[in-house]
Amino acid sequence: MSGRARLTLAAWGATLMAAGALLPLVKPATWILTAAFVLALVSGVGTLARRAPLARPLTLLAQVVVVLVALTAIFAREQAILWFLPGPQALTHAADLFRAGAEDVGRYAVPAPDTEGIRLMLVGGVVAIGLLVDTLAVTFRKAAPAGLPLLALYSVAAGLSGGGAGWLWFLLAATGFLLLLLAESRDRLSAWGRVFGGAPRPGRPSSAAGGGGNAFAPARTGRRIGAVAMGVAMVVPLALPGFTGGLFGAGGDGEGTGGAGRGGTISAVNPLVSLQDNLRQPEDREVLRYRTNARDTSGLYLRLVALDQFDGTSWKSSVRPIEDVPKQLPWPEGLSQDVKVTEVTSNFVASDAYEQKWLPMPYPAGRVDIGGRWRYEPAGRMLVGDDKQTTGGARYQVSSLDVQPTADQLAAAGPPPAKLRREYTRYPVSLPAEVKETAREITKDARGSYEQAVKLQDWFARDGGFSYDVKVESGTGVQAISRFLKDRRGFCVHFSFTMAAMARSLGIPARVAVGFMPGTTQTDGSVSVGIRDAHAWPELYFEGAGWTRFEPTPSRGSTPAYTRDTTPSGTASDPARPQQSASAQPSAAPSASESCTPQMRRLGDCGPDEAVAGAESDGSGPDPLTAVLLTLGALVVLALPFLPLLWRTRVRAGRLGPGGTRGPEETAARTLAVWQEINDTAWDYGVEPDESRTPRKTAARIVRLGELGGEAADAVHRVARAVEEVLYAPSPRPVAGLAEEAARVRAGFHAAADRRTRLRATLAPRSAARLRWTAAARLAETATDWSTRREALITRATAPFRRTPRGTT
Repeated sequence: MSGRARLTLAAWGATLMAAGALLPLVKPATWILTAAFVLALVSGVGTLARRAPLARPLTLLAQVVVVLVALTAIFAREQAILWFLPGPQALTHAADLFRAGAEDVGRYAVPAPDTEGIRLMLVGGVVAIGLLVDTLAVTFRKAAPAGLPLLALYSVAAGLSGGGAGWLWFLLAATGFLLLLLAESRDRLSAWGRVFGGAPRPGRPSSAAGGGGNAFAPARTGRRIGAVAMGVAMVVPLALPGFTGGLFGAGGDGEGTGGAGRGGTISAVNPLVSLQDNLRQPEDREVLRYRTNARDTSGLYLRLVALDQFDGTSWKSSVRPIEDVPKQLPWPEGLSQDVKVTEVTSNFVASDAYEQKWLPMPYPAGRVDIGGRWRYEPAGRMLVGDDKQTTGGARYQVSSLDVQPTADQLAAAGPPPAKLRREYTRYPVSLPAEVKETAREITKDARGSYEQAVKLQDWFARDGGFSYDVKVESGTGVQAISRFLKDRRGFCVHFSFTMAAMARSLGIPARVAVGFMPGTTQTDGSVSVGIRDAHAWPELYFEGAGWTRFEPTPSRGSTPAYTRDTTPSGTASDPARPQQSASAQPSAAPSASESCTPQMRRLGDCGPDEAVAGAESDGSGPDPLTAVLLTLGALVVLALPFLPLLWRTRVRAGRLGPGGTRGPEETAARTLAVWQEINDTAWDYGVEPDESRTPRKTAARIVRLGELGGEAADAVHRVARAVEEVLYAPSPRPVAGLAEEAARVRAGFHAAADRRTRLRATLAPRSAARLRWTAAARLAETATDWSTRREALITRATAPFRRTPRGTT
């Protein structure tokens, strides 16, 4: 392999090894196969352009064109010209995908689903980095600066993963960069000639080419320096104060790293990420089970987190300080003593398979008894796991307040505090005017904020002609709001964030809560909450009642009593005792009779829905043809390292396979083919060919340098004598068993070689260079033939215009 080809392969591998740090960010990670395939095309085109040779800018231009064509064929095939040429429609579609990917990145938590927009950003980003690395390291022969884009790629992955991408990904990225440096150094040293060499191994002679051992001493030194540098980079930060996490510690996960008694902040992941996938599940798997002393559980929503920031792209939770969980949580903000409340006690057991950073609780909770590392966020009255603490298998008890304001109390609510109003009525300037105009039109006859909120809820749930549909693509930006208001189809996410945005435009403090509906009561008295009970709803603030739940989603959940004409009274029985019996254990899958209510049956939520079950998680996966092409491309890329092995196996089978021996020509061809195979086998194991020697001297050299003995050595000499007879005898006689002789020689080399030499002879045989020589010879023949034909054509075309010399006829 030439130095430039080795450098190209190293640049390709280094980019993919650095891109490995992005794999944990998106599930499934099949995008890496697409990136590897496109990068292989870029590297191949660069190799051909440099062989031509083309000028460096033209080489880069050719690679950019290939990137555009490949990405167009993969992501915008239907909009492209002839399915692969980028046109205006394809570019517009790509821009839309990129925008959607940017929205998905801001909306989804790690690991995010493999949406088409995210996939375009990942593949395009990795290919762009790979193109830059190939240009710097191979085209301009500057491998050291190529480490900067590789570092940028790893840094992006580390930042998105919360401060660290894991020691394995750092090790892969660093190893890829070192391999790139070593490939460039070897290429530079090879230009000086064989002037450096290690000492020969004891007991083994030097190679015939002279110059020493099996590897360059500078290469061995470089590998050792690289290994020491990586070890220092991984170990030293652990010993330094303030760097306990090293390059990839978990200290900066954004969720507070302090222990008991220490402060911290929490940057909430957006739970809207998986909500649509949960609602699309064909089987309603149980996530938790609880017992409660509440007589009516229809309003016992289990809240995970409140999303209080709306920036036009998504609803998300603010970065807020967290603290230790107090024994008694503070009195809810804005809740007056005049409003009727009832204390409710509930005991929860979470499924082992349900792992969530947020703790599901009724709102507002007054006391939480739970073991483990949990922290409290006061503004949202939420509990979040610290240091990888999750809800998996958790048992806990929550005492909460059942707040029962009346319609009159909400209608008479005073203005909210100025600070709270400023924070929770913000909406982006990009919010379409039609959203605000629609909100004002709906509430034009309302008197006060309470009536406005009720009219908004009733418009979505009953009067506006909206329908519930989980197959509608999610999205929480202003564009998704406009699309939802136009199509009037969506699920709880669309209803909740649209009503919250409209409420803010009317000056009503609002936020979006995410969690679970109350669940289904079982025959044993417990309540089962399934994955398809996942839900989102708006919370609006009214002074005196605090944060108040509304339900705009039709046919889901329950409409709060304070938004209806009558308000039924409800009291709680005696507080329940914590239950540890088997009945409180979550079952693997509730039976249909226990978990399927008549209302759920009408909605089609009681069994696998073929349409939903067959839907993809993101609804934007590639079509079958694209998937087949990508799969074939990935197989081709994976097969590239094995091409020398496949070629060598095919050549060996052709030389040693059964052949005709009926005439002198067949006898000679058969014998020479076996002799060629023995020479190539010796070359594969390190004995370079020397075609200037006679067959007898060549046999002696192969036996000596290959350290052959016994049957293998005798087989070499026997085949050499047969070759001499073919070359010099008037009528050579057929020799039987030549293929077996070649097999004995190969077995002798294999037995005498060490493990590394065996692997090299099998996976990367040196004799595969003949393939490159053959291709170069054929290319030269083709070029010569084309040149001859071109001159002949020119001669014939210009013959009529040539002047005839005077004096000739």
